[in-house]
Amino acid sequence: MLPIDAAAHGSRWRRRHPVDKAVLGLGLTVLAISLPAWPGAALVLVTALVLLLGPAGVPGRGLWRAYKVPLGFCVTGAATLLVQVGGPEGFVSLADDGPSRAGELLLRTSAASLGVLLFAFTTPMSDLLPRLVRAGVPAPVVDVALVTYRMSFLLLDSVRRIRAAQAARLGHTTRAAAWRSLAGLGATAFVRAFDRAARLQAGLAGRGYDGSLRVLLPEARVSVRFTGASLALLAALAALTLVLERPLT
Repeated sequence: MLPIDAAAHGSRWRRRHPVDKAVLGLGLTVLAISLPAWPGAALVLVTALVLLLGPAGVPGRGLWRAYKVPLGFCVTGAATLLVQVGGPEGFVSLADDGPSRAGELLLRTSAASLGVLLFAFTTPMSDLLPRLVRAGVPAPVVDVALVTYRMSFLLLDSVRRIRAAQAARLGHTTRAAAWRSLAGLGATAFVRAFDRAARLQAGLAGRGYDGSLRVLLPEARVSVRFTGASLALLAALAALTLVLERPLT
């Protein structure tokens, strides 16, 4: 199981309906994109961090491990705005408004990423995907997503076992041995993936698969109080941003 999925299963909001958490997490993402970068995106970033580490109960170390990957993309994308190609100052030169534009982009993207992580760290995929059928998503599409989600964990487990076996046989002692082990890892994982897919198909056929995977879902109802509080928080962030952006004179 991936760390973010394990954290979602152990979250304090695990039993809440996905709609409750989607309103809050995705609402914060929309605010981070639509509101002015300062102070709107900064307020969204701080709010998302407080919610993740506080009420949601997400471990700080696990949050950082998941957040540093999208944050790296955010920093890389913002860094490109610091320079300009062509112009009277040379082929590559510093952009006039590069720092301000880069800072705005970094604030927006990093805050939006935290909004998405708020939803991901509190909502297991096993709770979300089956409910998409009720939202109008075709059942075959959801079934493919469920099977792919399950197969990804099996594939990662196979890769981990193969790497451990290669390391026990001194397969990573030299650079040449490491490349040979990498090639063997790819070939073995490819064969095992097809073997597991064939076994899964045979198992479904033996159980009378009729084109729809039926799974049990935990009891959960949309909380009017939680959703209302989330909407009130989003409205307060938007209002506070407008107030701080236009100080009273």
